[in-house]
Amino acid sequence: MPVELRKVETVYQGYATLMVATLADDNGETFQREIEHHGRAVAVLPYDPERKVALLVSLPRPPVIWAGGPPELAEAPAGMVEDEDPEDTARREALEEAGVRLDRLDHVGSPFSTPGVSSERIDLFLAEYRAADRIEAGGGVEGERENITVMEAPLAQVWDWVTSRRIEDLKTLALVLALRVRRPELFPA
Repeated sequence: MPVELRKVETVYQGYATLMVATLADDNGETFQREIEHHGRAVAVLPYDPERKVALLVSLPRPPVIWAGGPPELAEAPAGMVEDEDPEDTARREALEEAGVRLDRLDHVGSPFSTPGVSSERIDLFLAEYRAADRIEAGGGVEGERENITVMEAPLAQVWDWVTSRRIEDLKTLALVLALRVRRPELFPA
């Protein structure tokens, strides 16, 4: 059942852009859908295969709090692609948020995060690091008020959080599952 995109109007522009799309179905009848757009994003899960730990960040997310979720989410470092490629963005965000320098990135995929309402496409990466790669404190960029706490957690504990449904961030869940599939020896049997 193909649809035709007839028109898109911007109704709000700020951090996010909200638009109303007018579409036509195969009978020519028109209907509208909202689109939220704020650009392309990345997320990276840094993990140390020797110590079997991963770096996560914890921060408050107003939409999650408003929806009755936890006051903070455990997440993989993530951010918006600015004037750089997704790989450079992932490295920058890992350094800013978690204080870790990353070299080689393993691309997991580029899924749409919430295709029913948002145009956001997010590049997902896994990246090995060593203790010596923790070169800064992390915590985010001063002045952005991200309130980030850095957590280095054993992969066994991270997997426990997955199985007990304590990882409530979709990008982080996807990355932990991808790591478990690609590197099962890092997790408990």
